[in-house]
Amino acid sequence: MNIWRVAADLARTSGAGALATVARTAGSTPVPAGTKMLVSEGGRLLGTVGGGCVEADVLRAAGEAQTRRRPALVTHHLNADLAGDLGLSCGGTVEIFVEPLVADPEYVAALEAAAAADAGVVTTATAWDVAAGPFKTFEPLPPGAEPGVPAALSADRRFVVERFALAPRVLVFGAGHVGAAIARAAAAAGFRVVVVDDRSEYADPGRFGGEMTVLAGGVEDALTRFPLTARDAVVVATRGHRHDALIVERVAPSPAGYVGLLGSRRKQAVLTKALTAAGVPAESLARIRVPVGLAIGAETPEEIAVSVAAELIEWRRAGTGRVGRSRAG
Repeated sequence: MNIWRVAADLARTSGAGALATVARTAGSTPVPAGTKMLVSEGGRLLGTVGGGCVEADVLRAAGEAQTRRRPALVTHHLNADLAGDLGLSCGGTVEIFVEPLVADPEYVAALEAAAAADAGVVTTATAWDVAAGPFKTFEPLPPGAEPGVPAALSADRRFVVERFALAPRVLVFGAGHVGAAIARAAAAAGFRVVVVDDRSEYADPGRFGGEMTVLAGGVEDALTRFPLTARDAVVVATRGHRHDALIVERVAPSPAGYVGLLGSRRKQAVLTKALTAAGVPAESLARIRVPVGLAIGAETPEEIAVSVAAELIEWRRAGTGRVGRSRAG
């Protein structure tokens, strides 16, 4: 779920709530800089900034920020003993900026711009003059620029600068039992998910959460609407060899950073032979992950979905290269 969009909607409709952002960390902490939690008037609404006493302090600060209509910077120290008592594996310092949501048009517009952005920079003041109002800007990153550090405090500790990019996108071809389970697991792991199936009864948005895009169509429809880049992953889990072959033929040579195929080594051999004869380059076919997913002995659709989501997370975190093993070992 896009926390920026939910914050913008909440600010626009009621202005009641607060947005907490981990602005700086030192040592071992529960969550990294840039992590956010949205707090409604009655308590937590979306996200977490670490749980335990950290979150309790932030919830108190959120209540005060809403009442006073002024933001705050919460500093929390977690030494090893305290962390152990709380069941948290951390022993560092975390600073969290807590801002009250306001119905100011420019403030809401900055939240909406961040929600809709492919990448960008959001600068947020840690304090503002009551008469002048809040200060939040959104500036797109230059083309090709790297997001860099997710969040940082300015030298004078008056600003939080966030640099972010959208989560990688996963195109799941096939909305049957396994494909649907993979789509849900990938979405739960924080990926943007597009589900594609040429059967309208399967490509039914009602079967999936509102955060997922569902397309009733074939591979050409999908690639026209969603051109693949190195930050995209493709999982092929259709209902048969013929459908798989049509999709793999198109996506294997693409720039997609990850291409996985549901099936056995035998299926891989059959498709490789057919697609080689069709002119698909050997290096393109060699990079396909078959069977898709990490080797955890998965059998049910839900177990397979967990193994695929785990491999997608590994790909997202590692960038390039494959650290783990496929489900076939």
